[in-house]
Amino acid sequence: MPKRGKNYKESMKIVDRNNLYDLGEAIELVQKTAKAKFDETIELSVRLGVDPRHADQQVRGAVVLPHGTGKTRKVLVIAKGDKQKEAEQAGADYVGADEMVARIQNEGWMDFDVVVATPDMMGVVGRIGRILGPKGLMPNPKSGTVTFEVEKAVKEIKAGKVEYRVDKASIVHVMIGKASFGTEKLTENFNTLMDALIKAKPASSKGRYLRSVVMSSTMGPGIKINPAKLVD
Repeated sequence: MPKRGKNYKESMKIVDRNNLYDLGEAIELVQKTAKAKFDETIELSVRLGVDPRHADQQVRGAVVLPHGTGKTRKVLVIAKGDKQKEAEQAGADYVGADEMVARIQNEGWMDFDVVVATPDMMGVVGRIGRILGPKGLMPNPKSGTVTFEVEKAVKEIKAGKVEYRVDKASIVHVMIGKASFGTEKLTENFNTLMDALIKAKPASSKGRYLRSVVMSSTMGPGIKINPAKLVD
């Protein structure tokens, strides 16, 4: 077990690990327990009633949070011709084609948070699938990162678009903002994300879909939210 700091121990005094909190109470607590000297990130961990081993129970997509995440994300666009110019004008941090793939492959360059690629470049991008895939950076049509609509993709990412994807343990981990956002903005971001997750429920998912919802700050304890109070 990692050694817990003084702030964490103090936070645990006001959080009941066994209680299921209403959303308003949870957001109030997560802000109180974010005691670090930096602006802590607020993250959700949502366990879903799906079996990710089955292709028809994969939950994956993207949604634009109304207030963003509080983090500026560096965008790499892999495209050719006019699409490169479109990407630059939309605010992409890095733009290129085969030379960008070679840089990642040969130099281990990874100074970006999101990769957007046009469909005609996916054959080239496939060469670095083994590098991007494990880091969750491989462009995908479901998350809107394989598209000819480069301008729209870049602008949405810069505006606060987040990707969600169920992991092997049937859990989705998503950042929904910063502790400094305040109750109203965190609530709106939370509701937007949960609406997207609920709409993404696979038809083959049986039983209760939202199994558990836990909110936490970077350095704070997990706060359980009552999933029965959320739309299911």
